[in-house]
Amino acid sequence: MTAARIDAWRLEIDALDEQLLTLINQRARCAIEIGLVKRQMGGDIDVPEREAQIIARMIELNEGPLDADAVERFFEAAIAESRLAERAILEG
Repeated sequence: MTAARIDAWRLEIDALDEQLLTLINQRARCAIEIGLVKRQMGGDIDVPEREAQIIARMIELNEGPLDADAVERFFEAAIAESRLAERAILEG
């Protein structure tokens, strides 16, 4: 692989990373909004069943090359970070 091809792939990764950052922040904003509604309703912030559903759905939709374990770790991290943002707003 030539240096120019590597640079082209790196530019693609940079663009994708920017999109991922935008999407993960949108996801966190949605989680915060859900948390605000849950608080009004007196519900729990943590809903393990919902988190399990999200992860199972993402594993089912996954077409690779990441395997199911990688997808699970990725979404566990995304959910955990969204939960932290949610708590910061609700408890802050």
